[in-house]
Amino acid sequence: MKKSTIAVTLSTLFLSTSVWADPSMSSIEARLAAMEQRLQAAEQRANAAETRAQIAEKQAQQLASVQRQTQTSTARVAERTTKREAQSADQGGFEFHGYARSGLLMNSSAAKTQGGPTVTPAGETGGHVGRLGNEPDTYVELNLEHKQTLDNGATTRFKAMLADGQRTYNDWTAASSDLNLRQAFVELGQLPTFSGAFDNATVWAGKRFDRDNFDIHWIDSDVLFLAGTGAGIDDMKWNDQARSNISLYGRTFGDIENNENTAQNYILSLNNFVGPVQLMVSGMRAKDNDDRQDIDGNRVKSDAAETGVHALLGLHNDSFYGLTEGSSKTALLVGHGLGAEVKSIGSDGALLPEANSWRLASYGITPLGAGWHIAPALLTQRSEDRYVKGDSYDWATVNLRLIQEITQNVEMQYEGSYQYMDLRPQGYHNRNAVSGSFTKLTVAPTLKGGDVGDFLKRPEIRLFATWMNWDHRLDNYASDDAFGSKGFDAGGEWNFGVQMETWF
Repeated sequence: MKKSTIAVTLSTLFLSTSVWADPSMSSIEARLAAMEQRLQAAEQRANAAETRAQIAEKQAQQLASVQRQTQTSTARVAERTTKREAQSADQGGFEFHGYARSGLLMNSSAAKTQGGPTVTPAGETGGHVGRLGNEPDTYVELNLEHKQTLDNGATTRFKAMLADGQRTYNDWTAASSDLNLRQAFVELGQLPTFSGAFDNATVWAGKRFDRDNFDIHWIDSDVLFLAGTGAGIDDMKWNDQARSNISLYGRTFGDIENNENTAQNYILSLNNFVGPVQLMVSGMRAKDNDDRQDIDGNRVKSDAAETGVHALLGLHNDSFYGLTEGSSKTALLVGHGLGAEVKSIGSDGALLPEANSWRLASYGITPLGAGWHIAPALLTQRSEDRYVKGDSYDWATVNLRLIQEITQNVEMQYEGSYQYMDLRPQGYHNRNAVSGSFTKLTVAPTLKGGDVGDFLKRPEIRLFATWMNWDHRLDNYASDDAFGSKGFDAGGEWNFGVQMETWF
C-alpha cells in the first residue's frame, strides 16, 4: 500500500472520531498535513532510490557484458598471439628427407638371380609378393623442402624429389642411371582470406604424388597411387568429421612414344573422408588415345580407351581390425575403361574401353606379446577385357610378416607369401595362358639402432635367406619375364643376401 493511501486512511480515522477527541481540530489537521507531507517526501525518496537501483543494475549488467566480451576478445587475442609466437619460433626453413634401400642378392651358387616384388607373371598387372629377401636393386629418394610462415599467418611449402633406381652393383652407375625429378610442387595454407570450409585448406600446384596415397610397405605395393602434374585443394572441412580433397592431374602415356603425340590423360578426383571412412571417385579422359604413335610412326594401340572411371571405398582404423591395439586399413577399388588400372590411377594407356577391374587390399599391424609382432596382408585383383576382348588376369596374394625381439638391437624377421594366379592374356604381347601358385619363405636376422619390433622404424640392416618355388606351368607365361629364364625355373630357388633400408 502506498504511503499516500496510509495518510488518507489515518486522516479519515482521526476525523471520524473527532467528536470524542481533542476539540482543537486545527491542531490535529496541521499534524496530519505535516505527516502526509513527510510520507510524500519519503515516498519520493523511495521512488528515487528505486530508480537509482534500476539504473545501477543496468549499469552492472552492461559492465558484466563488456567484461565478458573483453575476456573473450582477450582470450582470442591470446590464442592468436600464442599461435603467432609458435609460428614465429619456427618460421620454417629447409628440410631434407629421404628413403633408400640397397643390397646384395645372389642364388645358392653365388650367381646372379631374379628378384623383386613383381617377380611373378602376375606382377605385370600389380600382383606383388613379399619384398623381404627379394630385392636386388638400389633405390633412392631425396626430398628437399622449404617451409615458411608469413607475417599474416599464411604458410608456404616447396618440395622437390629426386629419385634413382638400378640393379647394377658398380660404384659408378651413370650409364645405367634412371635419375628422375619425381616431384616439384608448391603448397599454400592458412590463407587469411579463406574462411568457412576453406579455413584450413591447402592449395597446391605442380608435379607431385597425391598426399593421401597409401601402400602395403612389406609387399612393396601401393594400394592407391595417384600422381602426375596438376593442381588441387586439400582439407576442405565440412564439419569435425568430414573433409574433402579435389584435384586435377595430367599424365602422358608411356616412354616409347612419338614426342608429337597430343594424347594426355586428365584425371579429376574427389576424395572424401568421414571419420575413418574414405570414398574417392575419379573420372578421366585421354582424347585421341587410340591415335597415339610410337617412335616408328606406328599406332601404339588403335582400340585403346579414351575415358574411364575409378572409385575407392576405404576404412582406416586406429586399431587392429577393431580387435586390439595396432592399426589396419582395408580398401575396395573398382575401375572401368582407363580407370581399370585401379592401383596406379590413369597410368595405363593400353586399356580397352570395355576393361573392368576390381581390387581388394587389407593389412594390419599389432603386437602379440612376449616380444612378438605380426602384420598380415591380403591383396587380390580381377581384370577382364583388359587389353584384348575376352582376356582375364586374376590373382591373389596372402602375406604374413612376423617380428621377434631378441635384444634391444637385434630382431628376427620371418615372412611368408603365397600367390595364386590365373592369367589368360589371349595372346597379347605373346603372353600364354597359365595358372598356378607361387610360395616364398624368408628368414632375416636384423640389426637396428633401437625400437626393435617396430615395423616402421628405420634404419635397419638385414641378412636373409629366401626359398621360393612355383608351379612349372608359370615358366611358360612369357619368354622375357623372370620365370623360366636361365637358371631361374620351377623346382625351388634359394636366394641369400644383405640389405639396408632407411627413411627419415
